[in-house]
Amino acid sequence: MGVNSITLVGRAGRDPEVRYFESGSVVANLTLAVNRRSSGDEPDWFNLEIWGKQAQVAADYVRKGSLLGIIGSFKLDRWTDRTSGEERSKPVIRVDRLELLGSKRDAEAGAGGGGFGGEPSEEEVPF
Repeated sequence: MGVNSITLVGRAGRDPEVRYFESGSVVANLTLAVNRRSSGDEPDWFNLEIWGKQAQVAADYVRKGSLLGIIGSFKLDRWTDRTSGEERSKPVIRVDRLELLGSKRDAEAGAGGGGFGGEPSEEEVPF
């Protein structure tokens, strides 16, 4: 039996890129910056792929800097580069559950945009 489950809390690195399909499906892609415990370390960056109703929520409410919690699974996108013919791959987190964690004030202020490498505010500390 295999387990493929990822839980992350971080800030959106950019506004979601949203695509609508003729079938009615919707997908949102964005990046998530997750700070490490030590404030001097650079954050880890993850590519997120969100489908369906949650993708529409991301399109409507997530902006660069928004504080998000996600539960999803790891997948490896593979393709052949059209110009070079080389095999390429990119790790992606397929989001099953999206939680908007920022305060209403953060959302109204555009979530501040930065803060990836610094100390978290009191609102971000869960205890």
